[in-house]
Amino acid sequence: MSDEAVSDDVDENKRNFLTKTAGVVGAIGAAYVAVPFIASMEPSEKAQALGAPVEVDISTIQPGELLRVMWRGKPVWILKRTPEVLSALPSLDDQLRDPLSKESDQPASIQNELRAIRPDVFVAIGICTHLGCSPLYRPEVAPPDLGKNWPGGFFCPCHGSRFDLAGRVFKGVPAPKNLEIPPHRYISDARIVIGESEGAKA
Repeated sequence: MSDEAVSDDVDENKRNFLTKTAGVVGAIGAAYVAVPFIASMEPSEKAQALGAPVEVDISTIQPGELLRVMWRGKPVWILKRTPEVLSALPSLDDQLRDPLSKESDQPASIQNELRAIRPDVFVAIGICTHLGCSPLYRPEVAPPDLGKNWPGGFFCPCHGSRFDLAGRVFKGVPAPKNLEIPPHRYISDARIVIGESEGAKA
């Protein structure tokens, strides 16, 4: 075999070796680039936390007091209703658009007049169902700015929508639905979890 033929074989072997090596190195490099890229498309820890259930201590809420927490980036209200409020709610039915909450968003288990698991504790997402403003908690009866017929409830200052203390919308206002009720459950008399329905495993 001539020197030229040997040289051609060596060059061909080098070429094959270098081609295969470059391919392997390229594949490893691509994997190193792809893993962080794919990981970057997953929700961040903060985003995952925003969707996670929120456990809330309700033991210190006094009757008539409203506690505000955040869940999935939305304000959630927890209201401790008084016996007087509970007794007055049925008398408002003829003034409400959807008194039995048949067209509103809430877990099926609390589609009732009080819209609650426990009558004294009302939980709702604090966003008006009209254009997404956050209504004000106005529990006082017949204040001058809201009129003598105001029974106490939630008033949206953006466009005047009104809701009672079960989050049910009054007739003749822009909001089309009652306030949304998030899934929630009690893990004790003093603690609730926002974001999990009744019957969910602890």
